[in-house]
Amino acid sequence: MNEKAILELKDLDVSFRTNAGVIHAIRGVNLDLQKGETVAIVGESGSGKSVTMKAVTGLLDENATVNRGQIHYRLAENGKEEIVDLLKLPKKELRRRINGRHIAMVFQDPMTSLDPTMPVGKQIMESMLLYGGRSREEAKARALELMNLVGISDAEHRMKYYPHQFSGGMRQRVVIAIALSGDPDILICDEPTTALDVTIQAKILELIKDIQKRMGLSVIYITHDLGVVAKVADYVNVMYAGKIVEVGNVNEIFYDPRHPYTWGLLTAMPDMDTDDDRLYSIPGSPPNLLHEPKGDAFAPRNAFALAIDEKAEPPLFKISDTHYAATWLLHPDAPKIEMPPELQARLERERKEAAKYLA
Repeated sequence: MNEKAILELKDLDVSFRTNAGVIHAIRGVNLDLQKGETVAIVGESGSGKSVTMKAVTGLLDENATVNRGQIHYRLAENGKEEIVDLLKLPKKELRRRINGRHIAMVFQDPMTSLDPTMPVGKQIMESMLLYGGRSREEAKARALELMNLVGISDAEHRMKYYPHQFSGGMRQRVVIAIALSGDPDILICDEPTTALDVTIQAKILELIKDIQKRMGLSVIYITHDLGVVAKVADYVNVMYAGKIVEVGNVNEIFYDPRHPYTWGLLTAMPDMDTDDDRLYSIPGSPPNLLHEPKGDAFAPRNAFALAIDEKAEPPLFKISDTHYAATWLLHPDAPKIEMPPELQARLERERKEAAKYLA
């Protein structure tokens, strides 16, 4: 395991038994998270983003099978550091020892994460009382600190509120406070702003960034929204049909993407400066993983597909020390194909816009 990494997934492979057959949902995922960094996993719905992180937290459904792989976590506890494979820990131990205390998760809909029958203050205190070894007075004091940290004013009074008495944005702040109550090393954010309007989205993203700096957290974002990725990520993993098809730092993915799927995702982002009045969408739909695709899973939707895409799955080709993409277009013998000119023009506009803010 890399000495700077706090979490490392190696060749993770997961399938689900269903009435229709076996769905091969995760097909050999490799991913690492460095201490203090933010990594985004981006892709369409059904690409395997959430399932990958559920494997990390032991929240896979009962019909799931981990076929192979390792999830190494650098666990610091009682002044000692050890590397544990989370897949080998019994579920009870994973939930008691790791979840909440070291790895915490923020889900997209706060109302499904909160108990409607319990005041939010008690919900923030709950894990501290159960696992944190704090007295009720200490837990209450910490809950007030956390409510203030996430921007909930008049915390002493509002601790007694029930979830329905808060707005959507405030409920998400409560969920973040609960996630932080165990002082975790890693915060996994699964579409944390999807259920919120755009003005509140921006505030929640800024809040998470601010808390990350203050607490030294490592953060994983799961999202389909590349606009969110651009604001928060250091590194980006583009996922399609249960595989990472492109990985790089945020500038490489946004200004020098190499995989046609990444081109499609970037082109599909709304753009106020385009001359086209239609919003682009990637043609076709993701493959049905009940029937594992032969060759490149993206080939049927890829306007630039080569003959070999129908026969063989591409490896991850190295572009730089931090940038890799799984497309046969990067093979030395492949024809030279550039990204679509409209995307080139768009990325150039965005590069110039970004340069203004950095000047």
